[in-house]
Amino acid sequence: MDFTFTEEQLMIQQSARDYAQRELIKDVLERDAKAEYPTQHVKALAELGFLGMLVDPKYDGGGMDTISYVLAMEELSKIDSSISVIMSVNNSLVCYGIEAFGTEAQKEKWLKPLARGEQIGAFLLSEPEAGSDATSQRTLAIDKGDHYLVNGVKNWITNGNSAAVYVLIAQTYPDKGHKGINAFIVDRHSPGITLGPHEDKMGMRSSDTHSVMFTDVKVPKENRLGEDGFGFKFAMKTLEGGRIGIAAQALGIAQGAYERAVKYAKERKTFGTEIINHQAIGFKLAEMHTRIEAARYFCLKAAWLKDQGKSYGTASAMAKYWAAETAMYVTTEAVQIHGGYGYVKEYHVERLMREAKLTQIYEGTSEIQQMIISRAIMSE
Repeated sequence: MDFTFTEEQLMIQQSARDYAQRELIKDVLERDAKAEYPTQHVKALAELGFLGMLVDPKYDGGGMDTISYVLAMEELSKIDSSISVIMSVNNSLVCYGIEAFGTEAQKEKWLKPLARGEQIGAFLLSEPEAGSDATSQRTLAIDKGDHYLVNGVKNWITNGNSAAVYVLIAQTYPDKGHKGINAFIVDRHSPGITLGPHEDKMGMRSSDTHSVMFTDVKVPKENRLGEDGFGFKFAMKTLEGGRIGIAAQALGIAQGAYERAVKYAKERKTFGTEIINHQAIGFKLAEMHTRIEAARYFCLKAAWLKDQGKSYGTASAMAKYWAAETAMYVTTEAVQIHGGYGYVKEYHVERLMREAKLTQIYEGTSEIQQMIISRAIMSE
């Protein structure tokens, strides 16, 4: 593996960095306080080509590699993970799922506008009783011949209100367990779909999170993704790539907090010298930096394996696990280094700490990642 970045990869990294440092920073605190959806920034990401950056150009995507995606996700997440999770869901879960497993007709109708950023997608897997245990789907999609009739509730849906397209995971044959699950493309504005209130979250507050209720929603038969009963495998394969995006997000959160901690430590003086000269602070920064570098290589390895067409499920679980744990550790220490200033919103690190927590939970908790890794060890 050679992680010497190409000129194109560096250009994408710089483009994401410039936008984050120049534009996202301006209103990130205000949007966080108000839980305000970043409409203008989503539009800007579409113009930059970031909302469909992994999609083949023949479907109007950017045709970029996964390493470029990791670099862009990190740079945006240093400043604002609310915007990066919108980008991650659209790329890693929705666009990927349709491109990898959809028909040509589905790609023409649904994927192209998503890749152009004209529409946003959402991935509907979690339920009130099906979080970590994705096999326990209660949402039913009953085969009615030329269509499916969907009833049920989905929880914690990023882009729940802003999305025009849903990728839905639902149970068609309850007696078959996970082998009876299907995946569907659903028009967000179909009759029978209603939303719960905007979730008042601890972090990533300007991302759009809702519960979604389905009451006798008709989904055309041609909207099913893959063969009958393929839904659970579809979800698991899609999440493997999604974890690379969230790992990169966690990496960016950690790097952003670390950079702020270093800057503060070089400016703040106690006992006649900058606090970075105190061993207690210097050792903290050394540990933070080392953990971040390890997380970065985990992310790049998983991305490289995916780009090479090699198996990357375990690598993505390791990347997501380590990067999320690193983000929580680093942001906590960044708050500590800032002292009392770290506890107020002006210095950003308390917000980054709140954002870090979610990376340990969504797209598979840290415990689920450990389970995936341990199973891989047992099968060796």
